[in-house]
Amino acid sequence: MPAQTRISPRCSMHVLVTGGAGFIGSHLCALLLGRGDQVICVDDLSTGSKSNIERLTENPAFEFHEADVSAGLEIEGTVSAVVHLASPASPPDYHRLPLETLAVGSRGTENALRLAHHHGARFVLASTSEIYGDPLMHPQREEYWGNVNPIGPRSVYDEAKRFAEAITVAYRRTLGVDTGVIRIFNTYGPRMRPHDGRVVTSFITQALNGDPLTIYGDGSQTRSFCYVDDLIRGIVAMIDSSEPGPVNLGNPNERTVAELAELVSAVTGTRSPIEFHPLPTDDPTRRRPDITKALTTLDWSPRVDIEDGLRRTVEWFRSRPEEVAAAAAAVAGGQCDNLFPEYQEQL
Repeated sequence: MPAQTRISPRCSMHVLVTGGAGFIGSHLCALLLGRGDQVICVDDLSTGSKSNIERLTENPAFEFHEADVSAGLEIEGTVSAVVHLASPASPPDYHRLPLETLAVGSRGTENALRLAHHHGARFVLASTSEIYGDPLMHPQREEYWGNVNPIGPRSVYDEAKRFAEAITVAYRRTLGVDTGVIRIFNTYGPRMRPHDGRVVTSFITQALNGDPLTIYGDGSQTRSFCYVDDLIRGIVAMIDSSEPGPVNLGNPNERTVAELAELVSAVTGTRSPIEFHPLPTDDPTRRRPDITKALTTLDWSPRVDIEDGLRRTVEWFRSRPEEVAAAAAAVAGGQCDNLFPEYQEQL
């Protein structure tokens, strides 16, 4: 009788997630817990929310620390991986918190790297498609250096992430830290804030409130929208790999902003008109990732098409009518510094 092959189960990891109470971070924490990992979530709640992780706190494998990683980061016990997601990511947030955005990209990243080095842990940096600025190469490959205005209205976020990549690579080369860099493109899905100034949330909020859908420019500028579940699979694949990156994570199916407005109108059933406004400074005209590297190194590609993803997202927003109505009232009252409502940022 032939001997049976013994298959060992995957060893659970102890993963620290900075920015774990945010939109993307909370989804990542949930998936890690679902596969049996221990999760330490660190967030200062400047843009994240305890409501995003409320259910996770019932799991004994989940631990939450309210703290600013820019001020320091010390965790006792085992840490197998550090995923650095902490940062304001939408234009209203990083314009409201410019110094904090630069700090978390610089000091915060180094504090997370030091922790990973101390524990001998895998380190994954969540960078952004903003690295490419208003790109002169299309689609964008990881080898492209970008076309970024270092003193423009978006620079606090762009340059914070560019520095974060540089110091991550320096820790790998100099100290041998096991690092990986992912560049996240436009992501959407449940747990986005209705007033965060991103194009998906702006259109959905406007449609559900019966307000005009506002397009900045002529609507021909493009974005590539990736549903959050797909993105999280990619981040986990990066955690589990030894790939140094950078690796683009995003959906290569390019859509114009005008097409997105029509899709949101169809999914919500709104009869709201579309209004056009002047295009903001430094707004990228085209954005689409080349994901060849993700396919070959991580065996990753997105699965959720935009119609399905929008339906899921709209359903989530419909379940929170008070928040949706409050977001519209805040914008109308000038309480949101919604400088770039057409732009879907990636974190």
